[in-house]
Amino acid sequence: MAAKRTALIELDDGVCCAPLLVAPLADDEATELALVFAALGDPVRLRLLSLVAAGGEVCSCDLEAPLGKSQPTISHHTKVLADAGLLTGEKRGRWMMWRIVPDRLEALRAALA
Repeated sequence: MAAKRTALIELDDGVCCAPLLVAPLADDEATELALVFAALGDPVRLRLLSLVAAGGEVCSCDLEAPLGKSQPTISHHTKVLADAGLLTGEKRGRWMMWRIVPDRLEALRAALA
């Protein structure tokens, strides 16, 4: 008999999961969390997320120097983080302004609790 799911956490796209220590993950929950963890599995993306979190809102143009990466590389990494729901961006002129999605990070923290 399957364990009863309790203490559900709602992620941005509506997928819910209980903390890992409460009950085994369902297939869709594991897939959703794996997508986010894969996005965080790159040191450049972790640093990028940290820079955006520290800055509140950061222009793509301001990420090149601290990361030592070209604009196309920055664009690739921000897209991966945005696809995972960790960043949100707004185009202003020719640049993107990036912000973290605090609810998404909190849901990950809670899932690991």
